[in-house]
Amino acid sequence: MTARQTILVIDDDVTLNRLMCMQLKGAGYHAVGVHRWSEARDQLAKIEPALALLDMKLPDAHGLDCLVELAENCSVMVLTAYGSIDQAVQAVKVGAFDYLTKPINPDALEISVKRALAANSLKREYEYLKRRLETGVASTIVGQSSAMAALRRMIGVVGPSDTTVLVLGESGVGKELVARAVHQASPRASGNYVAIDCSTLQANLFESELFGHERGAFTGADRRKEGLIEVGAGGTVFLDEIGEMSLPLQAKLLRVLETGQFRRVGGTRDLTGDVRFVAATNRNLEAMCQKGTFREDLYYRLAAFELKVAPLRERAEDIPALAEHFLQSRDFARNARKHWTPAALETLMRYDWPGNVRELRNIVERAALVSGGEAEIRPGHLGPLNRKARSTSGYSFNFDKPPTMDEFREVYLARLLQEQQGNRAQVAEIMGVSERSLYRMISTLREREGSDA
Repeated sequence: MTARQTILVIDDDVTLNRLMCMQLKGAGYHAVGVHRWSEARDQLAKIEPALALLDMKLPDAHGLDCLVELAENCSVMVLTAYGSIDQAVQAVKVGAFDYLTKPINPDALEISVKRALAANSLKREYEYLKRRLETGVASTIVGQSSAMAALRRMIGVVGPSDTTVLVLGESGVGKELVARAVHQASPRASGNYVAIDCSTLQANLFESELFGHERGAFTGADRRKEGLIEVGAGGTVFLDEIGEMSLPLQAKLLRVLETGQFRRVGGTRDLTGDVRFVAATNRNLEAMCQKGTFREDLYYRLAAFELKVAPLRERAEDIPALAEHFLQSRDFARNARKHWTPAALETLMRYDWPGNVRELRNIVERAALVSGGEAEIRPGHLGPLNRKARSTSGYSFNFDKPPTMDEFREVYLARLLQEQQGNRAQVAEIMGVSERSLYRMISTLREREGSDA
């Protein structure tokens, strides 16, 4: 925390204004309180605040009307009553860093202020951090396309802050690699990096894994267990496939993001978590919010900073570098003398890569094995690619009557399994689901086939 940074508190509730200023001063900041927008403008002519706390309803103005002008001077965090959360979300959309709901929780206030000021400090040091950090992540994120250059730059921007990050991209593009790069680019790099796949565990097991549990919390809980939030203290928690999280768990995660507090399963005492959250998904969370399957308030918390990873088909110029990287990586060290023929690289670049970088890595490993003692890797060693030609006519299915969604899914799944020769990992990538989800679908398909026999 930078000493004596100035925070402008704009709220017409005299008592609340005074209490927030007292708390901020006690935390080491210089706080200035005003009760009207006209007074705030007067102060902005005298001081340069690092952050402003803006009430959404002032006697002489509305918060949204003030936000744009205020944001030109400093970062802004809006204050709102519970009944006005929709307005607060709108404020975040148009430029506010964050929002707090009244009554203001003192711990939540300090946590949010620290996050906002960390991001503000990052902006001032941007050029220096970009030069230092882009070098650090360049070795792990391969590719010189404009998309990858922009991604490395944005990792350098957000890494040093404590801002929550949402990594977006199709299955197999390397979202966890990006999450690790964010961790490595942060002051938390020396702390633990812990990951959990939201799609692989049942709700009760996931909650225990993330928050921990007390002894006797459920059958088999014979001792207290620390969750990943405690294990990752001082570090980063990566939530993969966040779109698969159930609504009850979303509410509990939202509480952690808002207050920094959580409870173990079966616990009655609030604990404080000192972790930075990075989440990832291949799903459209905004669409899920509209359907009611994902909390809108949680989405805007997670999406404080989004990193979008382009699919491999949109950055074909990165394919040669990635193919060489995988071929010469330590996993394939025995192939250090092998090299790609121009024809093989051209074959790789013509392919659509539905499984993205993960599929490319698997193809490289197979080609290295199939080529045996040969130094060159030729198109003939890329067998699966040659069999998976692009389709210009699309997929067609024939049904005697309009199929149900389950019937269509089963026919589609059976066709993919046949086309991919039973390669479940490949089928999961094409369908955009986890392998665990695919196993459940296959099990359901086999049960139905057995009952029809």
